[in-house]
Amino acid sequence: MPYVNKRRPYKKEYDEYQGTKKQKKNRAKRNAARRKKMREGKVKKGDGKDVDHKKPLSKGGSNAPSNLRVKPAKKNRSFKRNSDRSVK
Repeated sequence: MPYVNKRRPYKKEYDEYQGTKKQKKNRAKRNAARRKKMREGKVKKGDGKDVDHKKPLSKGGSNAPSNLRVKPAKKNRSFKRNSDRSVK
């Protein structure tokens, strides 16, 4: 664990990653995708489901209906790992 006995620098993390223009733009795209699925009746607030992009936005994916699917949050937020527990 990187932050044992230290305070986590949330403000620094936000400034360096989440607060960048690119990340704000991607967050807006993800929110738009969820709103689309909510209008279709596929998801609703508090249902434990995520709108997943088959091809991630970070790898050139889009919000086209053919690229969106609904998955349980637990499945959508887990990643395959290497034997040393790093993300593949």
